[in-house]
Amino acid sequence: MTNYFPIHINIEYKTVVIVGGGHVATQKVASLLPAKANIVVVSPTLDNSLVPLAESGQITWHEKEFEPRDLDDASLIIAATNDTSVNEAVQEAAQHWQLINRADAQAESDFITPATVRRGPLVLTVSTSGASPALARKIKADLEEQFDEVYDDYVCFLQQARLMIAAKFEKGPERRTALQALLEPSLLEWTRNGEIDRREAFLQQILMGVAR
Repeated sequence: MTNYFPIHINIEYKTVVIVGGGHVATQKVASLLPAKANIVVVSPTLDNSLVPLAESGQITWHEKEFEPRDLDDASLIIAATNDTSVNEAVQEAAQHWQLINRADAQAESDFITPATVRRGPLVLTVSTSGASPALARKIKADLEEQFDEVYDDYVCFLQQARLMIAAKFEKGPERRTALQALLEPSLLEWTRNGEIDRREAFLQQILMGVAR
């Protein structure tokens, strides 16, 4: 079994070419949209759910059969057709510096896409390295329940609070103490209950060096 190196990669505005326009391609597009990639889909047909994205310009659709030149500008490549010979042709056409994922052949892929839970800036990923996709889906469902939508606002608050603390305190014990204070469980509870005033008041105490 391959021992994958976990990494979060910035693909904002970079071109990702997906060859195939069916169900698997739809899943890949959905996972790529939040990353603001330049998504190009090459396929004679397109799943109905992808048509509005093409019409609105969120993805680029090349309505055609695959040709090697379709990969010229790709940083990442996903071969997602239901035809093994086409997926093999995509892999053969890829340059050595281009990373490719084959939906039909994980062992032949340079990378895999893990099950992902997004809560604002918080990104949780789960992978069993292909050993049990069903287990990965189950763990993802558990994480979605544990880290519910409240974390969207909570993590965004922590992000802004960290910037305020960094501006207030020089690097050193005071800053570390203030950042540690942000992990006070009440902050999450106040966020969950909509008690934003209490949350902000506590942050002000941290900035004044009162809350520890």
